[in-house]
Amino acid sequence: MSTESKGTAIVTGASSGIGEVYAQRLADRGYDLILVARRLDRLEALGRKITERTGRTVQALQADLTSRADLAKVEALLANDSSITLLVNNAGISLEGSVLENDAANIEKILAINTVAPTVLTAEAAQQFVKRNKGAIINIASVLAFAPEMMDGIYSGTKSHLLNVTLGLASRLQGTNVHVQAVLPGATKSEIWENSGKDPEALLPGMVMETADLVDAALLGFDRGEVVTIPPLHDEGQYKAYNDARVAMGPNLSRKEVAPRYRA
Repeated sequence: MSTESKGTAIVTGASSGIGEVYAQRLADRGYDLILVARRLDRLEALGRKITERTGRTVQALQADLTSRADLAKVEALLANDSSITLLVNNAGISLEGSVLENDAANIEKILAINTVAPTVLTAEAAQQFVKRNKGAIINIASVLAFAPEMMDGIYSGTKSHLLNVTLGLASRLQGTNVHVQAVLPGATKSEIWENSGKDPEALLPGMVMETADLVDAALLGFDRGEVVTIPPLHDEGQYKAYNDARVAMGPNLSRKEVAPRYRA
């Protein structure tokens, strides 16, 4: 446990699962906390537990990130509180069923929480941190960003979006003291499964990672300065080969002439 203050960390979706463990680990590292979620009672209980154990200051902020007004509250904190040095965009939901079984309201909700909210907060945090030349952003994406066929394309699409936001921002933060990381969990014990009506152990027996193991691995990647951290991937060469192929394709993606295979 660190006694040196590292500033304040905002953690969204902090009332359970990955967000709750991040809150605990960051307090151990010396961060004061602003915990964001819909369930104020859980946030306050977690905050008391963390303060009693670590002595860190913990503020609970009740917010529904599908609400533009509530999202604006978190933006305002990032804009006005210079003690904030870390943002963890963890809040997220999944769908029960695929695009074929969900209506517009459910689709709009997952897009609001999984894409709009973290993108808006990432932008605000990045702008403020660059001004101060200090800070970091952790975006919790998913390995499904690489595997849209495994579940529904909407959830994986939101995580691909967050990965792209992270990669694009990382290229613009070079030469600054601001760092951004995308964490790509595989199946991890979390309430997101229960809330979406899925049983992870039934879907992926023997493949579900403990939440604490996921967060500890992700923070090790953060300490190493990784932009993309994939805790369940044993063969790092697979991601490097994928990413090298993606980057190599870049210069060939826009040409004046149609590719010969598409000529009549």
